[in-house]
Amino acid sequence: MRQGDRSATAFLIVLGRAHALLYGADGQLVLLHDYGPGDLFGALGDPGGGEEEADVVAVEAVRAFLLEAAALVELAERHGAIGLALSRLLLRRLRATAARVYERSALSAPGRVAAELLRRARAGDGMAIRPAPVIAELALKVGTTRETASRTVSALERRGIVRRDAGALVVVAPGRLEAELV
Repeated sequence: MRQGDRSATAFLIVLGRAHALLYGADGQLVLLHDYGPGDLFGALGDPGGGEEEADVVAVEAVRAFLLEAAALVELAERHGAIGLALSRLLLRRLRATAARVYERSALSAPGRVAAELLRRARAGDGMAIRPAPVIAELALKVGTTRETASRTVSALERRGIVRRDAGALVVVAPGRLEAELV
């Protein structure tokens, strides 16, 4: 999908991942949303459709269930559980966006890298991020350059806060990583 295109279709990702991307005033790519299985995007509440807010690009092979916006609205109106699930999904997205806006304004670029690593580690298995994050994708997620993200991760490794381990990045010292959120 391209920013500005008119669409009356909602997409529910079943498999794969996609990014909603915008270009900033300085020409830098900005990640608006990261979509994975279970995420919805496209026309989500306007039965007549509307303009797309960003380019949506698959970053892995994607399989999606397509639903006309009017049908999605009708389902939500008829089945409270669907409406409630949509509300929860949109609330999670709003909270994640608010957290990124806060981090972008309150944290330095290395602090944002540390915050994202901590978030991923806590969501993972035993403070391990599997697979290890791709530095360019990590940089895009936190709104910095690949070089800054790479230098930050390398510095964290040198200081023993994180370590690379068989396809994973393991947070060895979560308290010390949290102290990096400046």
